Amino acid sequence: MAAVSRKPAKPVLYFSFRSPYSWLALRQLEARFPEAPETVEYRPWWEPDERTRKALDGRGAPFPYIPMSKAKHLYILQDVKRLSEGMGYKVAWPIDIDPWWEVPHLGWLAARRSGQDRQLLAALMSARWERGADICDQDVLRAVAEEAGLDPLPIVSAVDDPDIRAEGLEALVRVYEDDAFGIPYFKIGRFRYWGLDRLDGFLQELSAAGLRTDALAAAEDDGIPVAIADRIGAYDHDTAGGCG
Repeated sequence: MAAVSRKPAKPVLYFSFRSPYSWLALRQLEARFPEAPETVEYRPWWEPDERTRKALDGRGAPFPYIPMSKAKHLYILQDVKRLSEGMGYKVAWPIDIDPWWEVPHLGWLAARRSGQDRQLLAALMSARWERGADICDQDVLRAVAEEAGLDPLPIVSAVDDPDIRAEGLEALVRVYEDDAFGIPYFKIGRFRYWGLDRLDGFLQELSAAGLRTDALAAAEDDGIPVAIADRIGAYDHDTAGGCG
């Protein structure tokens, strides 16, 4: 009997609109690997509301999240500011008061059905982390969708759509089944990478798997700064301290 050939599973990134590290990881990933949205499967992760939590418990897939302490929260405020400044990004810290995370994440799932998930993902991340917007507010979500040139109706109403709700439940069951315990969380084959500081390892594994053959990968391997990798003709291998 001939062996069955299986197509390798697509690399995965678990992200969350709640996480500033997801925002930073996504910006860095797509800056360093522009083909990421086509090559990597983006999967949402969010803290479920009571309705979704009960459904997860019923599936034997409890959500792996523990509320952080005040000390950890304060540390993250400092850490994200430090990291974003080092990357040249401006961050506006949002104030979350009783956030309903189904609103933006199920809205993103609705946008994905129409092939507009990339636009909404970028718009929501920018609204939340660069403008401090409350993207769990349905009026804000509507405005963000409109600014991105999308039809806001299916996006805003997704939280009340039984089919989207069911899709969202399956997404969170998959989080449990994949043993994903934090975000951002990268997966390629048997390899797992947790956190922004593991992005380099994920990118290296993409290259090793032959999935990343772009000019940026070659430039990084050659030690060329990523920021100018697409302007190779202007790059000089001279010693540091030259004209710049």
